Amino acid sequence: MKYKCKLCGYVHEGDKAPDKCPMCQQSGDIFEQIAEAAPQQPAQPAGDGGKPKKKFKCKLCGYVHEGDKAPDKCPMCMQTGDIFEDITPAPPQADGTPAPAVPAKKKGVDTNSNAYIIMYSCLMVVIVAFLLAFISSALKPTQDVNVALDKKKQVLAALNIRGLDDKESAAKYSEVVEADAVIDTDGNVTDKGAKGGEAAGFKLGSADYKAGRLAIYECTVDGQKKYVVPVYGMGLWGPIWGYIAVNEDGKTVYGAYFNHDSETAGLGAEIKDSRAWQDKFIGKTIYDASGTPVLKVLKLSEVKDPQTQVDAVTGATLTSNGVSDMLIEGFGKYRKYFGK
Repeated sequence: MKYKCKLCGYVHEGDKAPDKCPMCQQSGDIFEQIAEAAPQQPAQPAGDGGKPKKKFKCKLCGYVHEGDKAPDKCPMCMQTGDIFEDITPAPPQADGTPAPAVPAKKKGVDTNSNAYIIMYSCLMVVIVAFLLAFISSALKPTQDVNVALDKKKQVLAALNIRGLDDKESAAKYSEVVEADAVIDTDGNVTDKGAKGGEAAGFKLGSADYKAGRLAIYECTVDGQKKYVVPVYGMGLWGPIWGYIAVNEDGKTVYGAYFNHDSETAGLGAEIKDSRAWQDKFIGKTIYDASGTPVLKVLKLSEVKDPQTQVDAVTGATLTSNGVSDMLIEGFGKYRKYFGK
């Protein structure tokens, strides 16, 4: 049975009226029993051209309004009219039976579906990849300038020119480097390079070094001819490399600078961080009388010829061995050039 509140219109279904209206809080004696009529065509209000009235239900309090449109405000809970939903029943079928219920369509995209999650993930991956590519492309010119400047500083460090700022380093490199030549393992010059060069030997790296395309920087320091050669090898944890400045005689070291990718701080990393250790190479002999490379790094207890041997970094035997092997191999590649 159905009972309707005479004040607010709330409809209650049950065996009897409630003790109190849950909407307007009036006592239960305000309810009246209403008859349940058989389904029929909605009544046509007078003067509306036969158009049936619509029903709108407040989503908050359940108040039902009949009319052409939802009210501007719910008279029960005082919420704005956009809280109403259209609950107008569909007209009965031709045989008089009620129209089948049409399931409400779900609005928008189902964000819990697997398809949505996959598409969203793919879209985010594409967006992030695009942003990273854009940033990398935008920053590449600046990165290239910084890499080139760092390389110039390392060449200057081998010439015992250090402590300059970026602008001074670039200017000094252009001043002292007469040519960044390229030679082969037979000592033949394949590219003469240019003063303050950055387009010939300067562009070469470890892969070119292994392939026999060797860079050699012809320099002038305080009116004296010097040659700077890059050498590459392996330390304990990764690649190591260095720039060795050679005097005009082609046999003795003028200066040295070493670097690394990932050697242990305070141990193997000292090949880069300790200028005192790098300065130990100054004046050392590179080749013997036959042109064989003899410059080595050994444990202090194994040093027999101080003119050709440098004591190793304390506690970094394997990294020191890598430097030693790098020097022997590197100057082996340049022996024919210096032999000339």
